[in-house]
Amino acid sequence: MNVRRSAAALAAVGVLAAAAPATAADPSPSASPKVTIPSGLYGKGDPTYDGVWRQSLTLLAQRTLGYRPATEAVDWLTGQQCANGAFTAFRATPAKACDSTVKPDTNSTAAAVQALQAVGGRGGAVGKAVDWLKSVQNKDGGWGYYPGSPSDTNSTSVVIGALSAVGTDPADVRKAGRSPYDALPGWSIPCDQDGGGALAYQPDKKGKLLANADATAAGVLGALGKGFVAEAGKAPAKDACTKAGHLTPAQVADNAGAYLAAAVAKTGHLQSTLPGATAQPDFGNTADAVVALAADGRTEQAGKVYAWLEKNATQWAAQNGPAASAQLILAAHAVGEQPGDFGGTSLVRSLNAQGPAPRLEKSAEHRSEESDDDSNTGVWWIVGVFLVAGIGIGFLLSGRKKRQP
Repeated sequence: MNVRRSAAALAAVGVLAAAAPATAADPSPSASPKVTIPSGLYGKGDPTYDGVWRQSLTLLAQRTLGYRPATEAVDWLTGQQCANGAFTAFRATPAKACDSTVKPDTNSTAAAVQALQAVGGRGGAVGKAVDWLKSVQNKDGGWGYYPGSPSDTNSTSVVIGALSAVGTDPADVRKAGRSPYDALPGWSIPCDQDGGGALAYQPDKKGKLLANADATAAGVLGALGKGFVAEAGKAPAKDACTKAGHLTPAQVADNAGAYLAAAVAKTGHLQSTLPGATAQPDFGNTADAVVALAADGRTEQAGKVYAWLEKNATQWAAQNGPAASAQLILAAHAVGEQPGDFGGTSLVRSLNAQGPAPRLEKSAEHRSEESDDDSNTGVWWIVGVFLVAGIGIGFLLSGRKKRQP
């Protein structure tokens, strides 16, 4: 991304403009908004292409940290839903019914499902959204970005994540007898070909599969039946690419994980590959790769890549809005790190400051996050009171997301 499809923004713009890798299509979140930013929505950038996506990632990141998102933020996301259950990237006037001019998409809908399910209390909205996703499944078992468009790895994987989040086995969701696990192997590049093990976004116009890091990271999670929030999984059966006539979902994931591990081995990160441009670090896809590698049980590689992000991605996160901070928080969660101290800054504080303040829940499950988070009014506020009282303790508060056409 350049906030990875952190954005469905990327996916949306990519579809409409037939752009190349996802990093090329990301509208800068820091750009002057073309629409008024609604209260309840995180971020100050134009939400036209990524409003629902960035809000969903934000709420998911907050839940992993033990926060209860603000009701205003959850209400905004729920209010974006169309009567048929679908979500679009952004509706400037949600009071107006969705019509033929509103184009719902699977990515925004699946992201919203994962977020609203995690928040809880929105079962009606979640159920309608899942029903809509099932209704637009393609005959190959996968999903395209828009209903009726050809299936792709990213869209299929994010829908798998939504199905898994609500407790539905993706293998049981079928169209014409095929499930998403029948579709994913078709995008996996054979081991003996260039980019072997990786997944393509879609076959190109000639039917050739080209390795796509964004699709590969997404495909690992899809093949493992996981969503955006993932923890370290079981180590793969093999470190290298496995040759097989018909790959199982686990083999698809392991082969893709092997490709990602090799891709980051030298530099510690993925690089953007825009046509005619000098390769640059791809922070969004690198964050996604951390989650994918950890989920595939490649914890050592995931930890090394996360360490690179800690040293290099602080400015990227600050410049790219809530989705960037949320991606990095989800990467930290996947490798068991605390995002309150990320390269000397607090991703937690940064994220929570970009919208209505969430409430930290007191629970044993999240006490470690609370103790490391300088953005809440709990532990750090108490420390501050003692400092003001004159205890004299010196204390430094530092706070301890491409696709092809």
